[in-house]
Amino acid sequence: MNGTNDPAVPEAKFYETTLRVRYAETDQMGVVYHSNYVIWFEVGRVEMLRQMGFTYSDMEKNDGAALAVVDLRCRYKAPARYDDLLRVRTRLLNVRDSLVHFAYEILRDEDRTLLCEGETTHLVIDGSMKRRSLPEKYLTPFLEAAGKTRA
Repeated sequence: MNGTNDPAVPEAKFYETTLRVRYAETDQMGVVYHSNYVIWFEVGRVEMLRQMGFTYSDMEKNDGAALAVVDLRCRYKAPARYDDLLRVRTRLLNVRDSLVHFAYEILRDEDRTLLCEGETTHLVIDGSMKRRSLPEKYLTPFLEAAGKTRA
């Protein structure tokens, strides 16, 4: 939702990817171990960038910009189990000069049950781990994906 009832206000777009729960990601009861959801957030984020037309590795190598996680939130709703096909939905909540805020939903694909939701906040850094601005070539598409316009 865009937080308004105004259809002229753009909404953040969800980017989706699927993955299947591997045996190694589960405990002895076949339930996914909690830390795997954080890894799947990263999968969603990386695939979102790819769907937007660039790769995270290109951002680092070619433009000297990396996205360091500075905050992470994860809320578990229902268990995922071995061999479940999962849908990872990722969107941008907010983009500022040197901060990027992502949101995630992980659903069981078969019945669309929400298994987990979360958010990550990232600081844009250079190769020396110093804060920097998000390069312009990423800022514009990030803002568009977040349903925002330039101030």
